Amino acid sequence: MLFVGDDWAEDHHDVEIQNAAGERLAAARLPEGLAGVARLHELVAAHLPEPDSESEGEVLAQVWVGIETERGPWVQALVAAGYRVFAINPRQVARYRERHSNAGAKSDAADAHALADMVRTDGHQLRSIAGDTELASGIKVLSRAHQRLIRDRTRQVLRLRQSLLEYFPAALDAFDDLTRADTVELLAKAPDPDTAARLTRAQISAAMRRARRPGIDAKTATMAAALRRPGLTRSEPVTAAFAAATRSLAAVIAALNSEIATLQRQLSAEFERHPAAAIYRSQPGLGPIVAARVLAEFGDDPDRYASARSRKNYAATSPITRQSGKKTSVHARYVHNERLVDALGRQAQGALVGSVGARAYYDLQRARGLGHRAALRQLANRLVGILHGCLKTGALYDETTAWGHRSTEPTPPPAAADAA
Repeated sequence: MLFVGDDWAEDHHDVEIQNAAGERLAAARLPEGLAGVARLHELVAAHLPEPDSESEGEVLAQVWVGIETERGPWVQALVAAGYRVFAINPRQVARYRERHSNAGAKSDAADAHALADMVRTDGHQLRSIAGDTELASGIKVLSRAHQRLIRDRTRQVLRLRQSLLEYFPAALDAFDDLTRADTVELLAKAPDPDTAARLTRAQISAAMRRARRPGIDAKTATMAAALRRPGLTRSEPVTAAFAAATRSLAAVIAALNSEIATLQRQLSAEFERHPAAAIYRSQPGLGPIVAARVLAEFGDDPDRYASARSRKNYAATSPITRQSGKKTSVHARYVHNERLVDALGRQAQGALVGSVGARAYYDLQRARGLGHRAALRQLANRLVGILHGCLKTGALYDETTAWGHRSTEPTPPPAAADAA
């Protein structure tokens, strides 16, 4: 077997190759890109037996590579070559480095050596990169891009709200949602108090109609009254400057709205193509977008999660236990995939309405004295287990199967339930 440590940077990779005894066979700095990958293959091939056509895959699988990322063309090239690749958290590498030196010295070559040592000595305890399908990988890219745009829009909306508070607070009374298309259109057309007060009801109702809002007549009257209500004002130069900034922010939010809608349609279409889409959509609390996010973050490698417990551990819905001597404590997991935790939290919140069993389980946790967030996390943990079972068996969610057994279970005492 060969063990390769790959310390990557934006434009180069420091690599070290070791044998099973820990002897350094080769070390080099390789350029990023096709030439660098080709050179790495040459270094590896120089220390491997010449394989025949039938044993080539088995020989390449004996090459274990440790690298501090799981993304990018370089990593995919290593996986495609047949190597077993381990994406190692940089913090784990730092802790491993401290085992052998307390001086604090650090270099790229030393990190490559530490990574090669890690996969050689601890490879059996490390998680290799999941073998997700290309479709799932594409869904992951779309899901994360869609979520980033939504967060970018939220930042722009907060800036807009703060700006309006400083010179045009009546707009916040008139517009209850600064992300809506009619709000953005009217703010771009009338970004200052005087112009907004002169907006006619016909202009306001037309903007609402283009945004397809219900109850246009009543909302138009309320909005017009709020915009025309007298209030404190700023000087003309300051108001003009704020108005220019508001017009720009409205244009940015309008553009983000358009791109978010475009990505959402594409994400939904790609998600529906996945073979497991029906199973995900059958789960309570999972609409198309949240379901796509959960699929994207879990991946679809059938061998990645050996049990429901391992899936729950990755989801960070299951607690961790710390035991030392006579002291034992149970805590939530704070190191986690933030995107997955957010999606599962949204699922749990939605399941309170869509599933009688989920609501009863949540109420049981609250009756035991848990707060809202802790009870939701317990519910999310249960829902992850249900999803795991459905994916393993290929079955759609069934309310009776998922929750029927709990109607006969006794209510656990708080201490026992917290440790479960």
